[in-house]
Amino acid sequence: MDQIKKKAEHQKKKTEKAKTPNLNSKEDILSILHNRFEKNPNRHKGVKWDLVEEILKNNPKKLIILSKMEESGGEPDVVSYDSKKKTVTFFDCSEETPIGRRSFCYDKEALASRKEHKPKNSAIEFANSMGAKILNEEEYRFLQTLGEFDKKTSSWIETPQVIRKLGGALFCDYRYKTVFVYHNGAESYYAVRGFRTSITI
Repeated sequence: MDQIKKKAEHQKKKTEKAKTPNLNSKEDILSILHNRFEKNPNRHKGVKWDLVEEILKNNPKKLIILSKMEESGGEPDVVSYDSKKKTVTFFDCSEETPIGRRSFCYDKEALASRKEHKPKNSAIEFANSMGAKILNEEEYRFLQTLGEFDKKTSSWIETPQVIRKLGGALFCDYRYKTVFVYHNGAESYYAVRGFRTSITI
């Protein structure tokens, strides 16, 4: 039984690794972002890639953050451009919640509260380590106007302090052409729940 379990875990890691891009240079991530930008014009109507590319090249540290979002399965893409501030915003746009960020509880406090069977990390801590910000409910709902995401999975979202102080945390998914918002204990974690992030550059 243990051998079967180990074999399944090995296959799971192998599958995740195969889906993880090997980003060795600035050109690699720019090429991936450019291709995704061109394939999904509905997410950024009226925005030109030349403008986005210039902003990215002028912010190499933010490009590193986008690489981390990409490497963990987020598939970041442009979702808005602020013409006054000259800034562009990226959201994780993977069809399902990012595969490299699943089975996490909500935050560091939730992780510390578990006495056994601890997950490997928490959503908030992982997002912070990337330099990105977890989506809030408003941002998640906006994302769903650009496509249909999390039809089989779910994503933790930024939780109001009044809820978090009572031990809860919020997550969302998309079922029946509708965005649903739910709650769980912040220390809970599931194989089909991850989280999505954003970054404004």
